[in-house]
Amino acid sequence: MDLNKIRNENELVDLFCTIAEIPSPSLKEENVANRIKVYCDENNIPCEFDDYHNVYINIPATDTTKSSLLLSSHMDVIGDDSAVKTYLDGDLIRAEGRTLGADDKAGIANALYLAKTIANSDIKHGGLEVVFTRDEESGMSGIKHVKFEKLKSKYVLVCDSDSLGQLMTSGASYTLATIEVNSFRGGHSGIDIADRTRENAAKLIADIVANLPQGVFYSDKDHNVVTSCNIGGIAAGNPDVTNVINTYAKATYSIRSSSRKHEEELKDRMKFEVNEFNKDYQSVAQASVKFEEHLPPFEKSDDEYIPILFETAAKKVGVTPEISSFHAGAETHIYANKQNSKQETFMPYLAGLADVCNMHSPEENLNYKSLLKGQELIQEFFKAYNS
Repeated sequence: MDLNKIRNENELVDLFCTIAEIPSPSLKEENVANRIKVYCDENNIPCEFDDYHNVYINIPATDTTKSSLLLSSHMDVIGDDSAVKTYLDGDLIRAEGRTLGADDKAGIANALYLAKTIANSDIKHGGLEVVFTRDEESGMSGIKHVKFEKLKSKYVLVCDSDSLGQLMTSGASYTLATIEVNSFRGGHSGIDIADRTRENAAKLIADIVANLPQGVFYSDKDHNVVTSCNIGGIAAGNPDVTNVINTYAKATYSIRSSSRKHEEELKDRMKFEVNEFNKDYQSVAQASVKFEEHLPPFEKSDDEYIPILFETAAKKVGVTPEISSFHAGAETHIYANKQNSKQETFMPYLAGLADVCNMHSPEENLNYKSLLKGQELIQEFFKAYNS
């Protein structure tokens, strides 16, 4: 079937393709934001830009006894600002020779279409808020500039998962751990090699690394990874120069965890090894470890309201739900550590409203039938949320 024919017959598919065909690499999302504003103005959807040019939609409640819901997606994509030409391959929408940008324009299209439906209906609801952010892919600066204190909703669906029916209830942090070793005296690998006050920093840091965990540090009862530790690399000396006793070495690790408790346990383990090293080499060398949190953890909540509602809605429209966690980062992590206008901590979830494959590559594609089914799911979810 021809893509133009499908676009003519289905507004949601046309909306997705229209947005996807506007290049929007990180921090160059202005044209997409402006097109979203035009769509909102045409369809009676209250919409404005914040100071950072994120998009904010606020559809007021028609029943103040109910609670508002927040949807969130990002406008930037992996790829440059070259032209995006969409075409159909079976049921898959692709882009010629480049990334399609379905991550996360599938989320934008579904959220926008829902907003249009709600803004132009007489359904009783507690309000719908939508945030479209900039720069998720490269630095998350967009979500960090959101005026959280102006948002009313407690529950958030971040529509950024790549599989229809997924609902992620937790996600891992990212912390950079850096271990450094400084030997107090270097020297010549021949003349000074027998001097026990001259230890090679390259060997010393290798000993520390050998005592540290690598890979999964903690997993839950279902064998899902909760906390992991991965060495990025070791830097010491010069592999082409072997006649020097090295005095400096460094190792870096990525720590990922969806539990602050278990992340702190891992950090304590690393501190312990460094402290033990410093006791053993007190007059010869000194080691240190520092931690830099780049993304906070998105911890699982005990509140099962949204997962139960989502699972019920998915089954009702014929979608197989998958309630799980993911060992990576997303904007959920920022929401989970912020508060709304009522000083309630947000309760976010990463939701999948379409099947997107090969994200961030020229082979990226979107199954358009899954996009349509995702709209059925989010409409049914919103209806149940306000019942």
